Amino acid sequence: MALIPDGFAQRCAADGEFTLAARYWNGTLALESDGDRAELVLIEGVPVAARTEPARRAGPGHVGIVGAAEIWDRLLAPTPDPYRNDIMPAQAFGLRVEGDQETLWQYYPAIRRVIDLLRITRAERPGHHDPIAAKAPERTPGRPTPRFDSPVGRYVHLDLDGHDHRVYFEEAGTGLPLLLQHTAGSHGVQWRHLFEDPWVTGHFRLIAYDLPFHGKSLPPEGRAWWAETYRLTTEFAMSVPVALAGALGLDRPAFMGCSIGGSLALDLARWHPERFRAVIALEPSLKVDTDVAQLAGFSHPRVTSEFKAQVMYGLMAPQSPEPHKRETVFAYSQGWPPLFLGDLHYYLVDHDLREEGARIDTAKVAVHLLTGEYDYSATVVHGAAAHETIAGSTFAVMPGLGHFPMCEDPERFLTHLHPVLEAVLAL
Repeated sequence: MALIPDGFAQRCAADGEFTLAARYWNGTLALESDGDRAELVLIEGVPVAARTEPARRAGPGHVGIVGAAEIWDRLLAPTPDPYRNDIMPAQAFGLRVEGDQETLWQYYPAIRRVIDLLRITRAERPGHHDPIAAKAPERTPGRPTPRFDSPVGRYVHLDLDGHDHRVYFEEAGTGLPLLLQHTAGSHGVQWRHLFEDPWVTGHFRLIAYDLPFHGKSLPPEGRAWWAETYRLTTEFAMSVPVALAGALGLDRPAFMGCSIGGSLALDLARWHPERFRAVIALEPSLKVDTDVAQLAGFSHPRVTSEFKAQVMYGLMAPQSPEPHKRETVFAYSQGWPPLFLGDLHYYLVDHDLREEGARIDTAKVAVHLLTGEYDYSATVVHGAAAHETIAGSTFAVMPGLGHFPMCEDPERFLTHLHPVLEAVLAL
């Protein structure tokens, strides 16, 4: 089957998501497999043709994706394998992205949608059957939506790094306090589904906070933050839950965080074991090695927040419910432009427990690690390495989940979280 089938330009033109993402694009998106090359031609964002084009175009407006047929077959499967579900991680397995880098950043949401539409087109072939998709679990009907959700929000003033910070947090439930840390560039809304689980709120006092500069936590008034390069550091990240626990009078609460929050859970276990009885690290790592310079598109004056938000889509499992995935992406599009890249300074540069991880004493603070199989940022390999390093820790891989388990598929996530929370209660 041709990579760009007959009638595909018309299909893209009729797709609302594609046309919104491709607005004003003048150029081409070329796809190549084993020497066969075709391109989608766009004028002012409108796909006007899909044609065979052996020549490679260069310059602004032109992007190419090249890979062997086997790579394309796995990328376009109805339910792709982990790390083959998106063009970003698939580059580690031989897929190649060519052309103008800035155009890729600007129109990545449209390019990602083209891959979706190609996947849908292939799945429509007569007699096509995908064994992985056939095994997808059935969804049980959800509980009726209440008039009011459970959490109640308020603000607390914390002295952090010598400045007064007005920090927003939401809480619900009774029992053991459990602080909840969101991922890089987002905010506490990621935990909203956990707040509605009766068993969880019947045993835990959930407290989800927005880091300073995130969500509803504003920058401090006492410094010219707008004239500074924002970078989240290990020390500052640790100071927030420590100060919040002190301000709320919490006696050795538990802590759970995801992504940078998973990194933070391990840093807290290493440097503040006396303040927390247990940490739950979602998508953890001792160290993630990535060239930060390659992420310049996450904070570029000619690239909107759509780019970094849509990259998050590919970090989630393809079988996660679409509304939850879209909500996760939506939250990422809301942040202050420098925020995400600044948070990644902590995640990719400052956080490094390769030498210190073995010094975490699980007799003082319990350590539980959970990793989604589709997470290509903090991978299963990263989680396993942390588990092997931290004696006495627990570790589980979560099948069918990606980098944002608590918000991309909360029902599936809770099946893995409940046993861990029971272990925390038993301490």
